[in-house]
Amino acid sequence: MVTTPYIINEIYDIIQKSTALELALEALLALGVIWIVLYKRNGKRERRSAEQKSRLIEEWTPEPLVGSVPDNHPALHTHVVTGKVGKVINIDGKQCLNMASHNYLGLLEDENIQQAAIKSLRKYGVGSCGPRGFYGTLDVHLDLEERLAKFMEVEEAVVYSYAFSTIASAIPAYAKRGDVIFVDEFANFAIQKGLDASRSRIVFFKHNDMDDLERLLKEQAVEDKRNPKKAARTRRFLVAEAIYMNTGEVCPLPQLVELRRRYKLRMFLDESISFGVLGQHGRGSIEHFNVDKIEVDLRSAGMEWAAGTIGGFCAGSSFIVEHQRLSGLGYCFSASLPPLLAQAAISALDRFESEPKIFAELRACCQKVSQKLPSLTDFTFRGDPLSPVKHLYLKNEFDPVTEKQILDRISQECIKTGLAVIAAEYLEHMEKRCPRPSIRLTVNRLLTDSDIEDAFRILQKAAQKVLSET
Repeated sequence: MVTTPYIINEIYDIIQKSTALELALEALLALGVIWIVLYKRNGKRERRSAEQKSRLIEEWTPEPLVGSVPDNHPALHTHVVTGKVGKVINIDGKQCLNMASHNYLGLLEDENIQQAAIKSLRKYGVGSCGPRGFYGTLDVHLDLEERLAKFMEVEEAVVYSYAFSTIASAIPAYAKRGDVIFVDEFANFAIQKGLDASRSRIVFFKHNDMDDLERLLKEQAVEDKRNPKKAARTRRFLVAEAIYMNTGEVCPLPQLVELRRRYKLRMFLDESISFGVLGQHGRGSIEHFNVDKIEVDLRSAGMEWAAGTIGGFCAGSSFIVEHQRLSGLGYCFSASLPPLLAQAAISALDRFESEPKIFAELRACCQKVSQKLPSLTDFTFRGDPLSPVKHLYLKNEFDPVTEKQILDRISQECIKTGLAVIAAEYLEHMEKRCPRPSIRLTVNRLLTDSDIEDAFRILQKAAQKVLSET
């Protein structure tokens, strides 16, 4: 049992070791606690009679749990999709050519992948029922990570349950408070959430503008020279997308790598759109530009765009990747990827390796779509010829709200006449820089020349009709 003299001696020792400033702060803290306990608790309060209380209760009107919703709100008028979401999609009972969803290689309609997923479903069941570190790791997950590492020609890969959580978890696993991250101003929303979680200082450079990035890096170098002690503790990161979701444009990877090397940055590259698209074997922009793999510290990609399944992965050296197994929030705290989807990813990799011509076929289709874009007289456009993502903007600019409404009407008119397209959606109040409203076109490898002609004919007529009524 602790005696009173012992406690007094301990307090005396603490007082002896404390500085005057520490004692003053402790005294102020103690006085603050006493004031809160005695004064605030016993402070004067307005007293009301029982009659006054009853009147207040009767007059009080609670606010509705859900605010009023206008009759024309989009959530009240949703489309219903029936059947598979492939090259052709059934919307409200009408067959439409699909240029809205991300299925670049057309693998959602691959019968072998579907049968492999069904076989896996019968073997493992629907879900894993736990995170990877808590009984959620199955042999199929380990097989997928091994296959991804082999395909990407790196030491190791780690699989996440969702594409969004992959890069959003990878960034804060390494970058912390006090670090500096240089990132393109049009980085996708998942990257932005990863930046927020990192609590690092974020420096945005103009989209694909290497001169602007170098200017910012030079400013950082000058700041580092002024405060070398702080510079020694500050880590510097560079984050980019291989193909930007918000613009469809390819990043200038060789120039980024040169700046990374010159200014000693750690580089993260999101290959979500370029995986299965760029490069002779579909390995992404590093293969496309023939850049040495060691120049990029960490590569991440979603499997939801080209691989016909769900999930994402990070690939790189074992030293880099292993850290995520304890620090990647989406890896540690999310239920692992359902086994049937992991098996679908393995089967997609089988197709990648056995039939590499599908990547060239997709890129040829992307170029055909790009060649047709100038024929749309009411739009301007953005997107690399090799990118499966293209953005259409109204040629005559309006305010953002009006533009979005017009584009929504154009997309609805397209659906009525057999073409599924959508206006890109953004969280306007949360985006660091909200892109201009656009119709986002996606390219599918299975599109024929006739399909492309029909799509552009429908788009042109729909735009003319809607704009003539505006």
